[in-house]
Amino acid sequence: MRPESFRSLTFGGAIRAAAARDPTKTAMIMTERTTSFAALATRMDGLRDAAIAQGIRKGDVAAILSRNCPEFIEVVAGLPEAGAMVATINPRLTPGEVRRTLEDCGARLVFVDAVSKTLVQDTELPGLTIIAFGEEYEQFLADAPDNVELPRIEEWDGWTLPYTSGTTGAPKGVVLSHRSRMLLGLICAAEFGCFGPDDRFLCIAPFNHGGGMGFPASALAAGGSIEILDKFEPELVIERLKCGGITGTFMVPTHFQMIFALPPETLAQFERPPIRSILANAAPLPQAMKERIIPYFGDTVLHELYAATETGLVCNLRPRDQLRKRSCVGTPFPHVEAEVRRDDGQVCAPDEVGELWCRNPVLFSGYWNRPDETAAAVRDGWVSVGDMARRDAEGFLYIVDRKKDMVISGGVNIYPREIEEVLFAHPQIADVAVIGVPDDTWGERLKAFVVPREPGLTADALSAFCAGKIAPFKIPRELALIDALPRNANGKVLKSELRKADA
Repeated sequence: MRPESFRSLTFGGAIRAAAARDPTKTAMIMTERTTSFAALATRMDGLRDAAIAQGIRKGDVAAILSRNCPEFIEVVAGLPEAGAMVATINPRLTPGEVRRTLEDCGARLVFVDAVSKTLVQDTELPGLTIIAFGEEYEQFLADAPDNVELPRIEEWDGWTLPYTSGTTGAPKGVVLSHRSRMLLGLICAAEFGCFGPDDRFLCIAPFNHGGGMGFPASALAAGGSIEILDKFEPELVIERLKCGGITGTFMVPTHFQMIFALPPETLAQFERPPIRSILANAAPLPQAMKERIIPYFGDTVLHELYAATETGLVCNLRPRDQLRKRSCVGTPFPHVEAEVRRDDGQVCAPDEVGELWCRNPVLFSGYWNRPDETAAAVRDGWVSVGDMARRDAEGFLYIVDRKKDMVISGGVNIYPREIEEVLFAHPQIADVAVIGVPDDTWGERLKAFVVPREPGLTADALSAFCAGKIAPFKIPRELALIDALPRNANGKVLKSELRKADA
């Protein structure tokens, strides 16, 4: 029996509390458009009421396909207050992929930006109500009735339904509760020093991505402000970090690559911005890149996180350890337990490679309509997303590779991420991914897909560079030079596409 004083944690509740504390305080900024907390709360509640009048009931699923914009925040704040979980769908998908995702989540109502409206219309799904941001959306809000009957929202109800990246298979809907992401915000506030009422968070990553939405929601829930960008422009980003009063941001490795590709005179102009925290996640951050980030942004700024949509935040390599602990993702966050386990479930010895499992108060509620896959990922309250790791004697964790990306050559387990770390340090390599390809003799052999900085790189030169750095059997003997690695919207390399290209 719940105590009378119990109140569920919800994103909408956090927005209302912030609006009550300081109604005129800026919540969101995008170019010349500014939204106060009072206005955000009003529009959020209007959207809730309009959705209920539209027939949305508790347990329904709505969807959004849009680039980053203030309306995106209104949707993920307001629709769940009507009881509807919001599927956040990547607007870069094809019409066929969008149709399959909408069919999978069962959405009857979908919100779109102008670019995505045609994309959803092309799915030709019957019974789907499409509301485009702009005049349609504003009219939808204006038509909201008074005195609608509000559902009771529990903190364990579904809040958002992001879809996994699908780097190794079909994307799956990940059910995230209100409680999951509101507690994550409290952990962020304690850990990073940039999630408070006086902070401003620069939103670069797509809102449809787990972290791309999780961090802005954490900032707003604390009463802080967010500045929204709808696309990544490296010069604009470093200008805003230097001059925009930004205290925190979230980047993926591709963002750093694009920043450091700017002309030296541009980089020099915006060096050492007055920012407290840069959070790096979504894909491995090569050590060679860290050694560029720290002199440029400062030695108290960079945090490399290990997290997944399913697990929330698991561990963090704090600024003081970035150069001391190479290729490391740090130690667990507060309230997080992490174990590296063998296949039989026993905990590995220090520096022994095994599968990483964790438990914490912010875990996902399961995969949408996929009980078998949920059961495979969750065991006795512990969750794994298939990453292989090791833990050193000091308790620091190292992600070795994806379990599905491991290569078995001649009966030996080889982890491509270790090889990629070495290759990233090659002066002629801008980007690289290593996969296993079928081999009649060895079962699999290693192949490196390389984006070169300049022409002339050869497999022999690659082998010579790796000699003495990694064992001979780990050196790729096959090389493919390509213009760009296939990546999803979250910056993760799609090794499945490389395997298809090699087939």
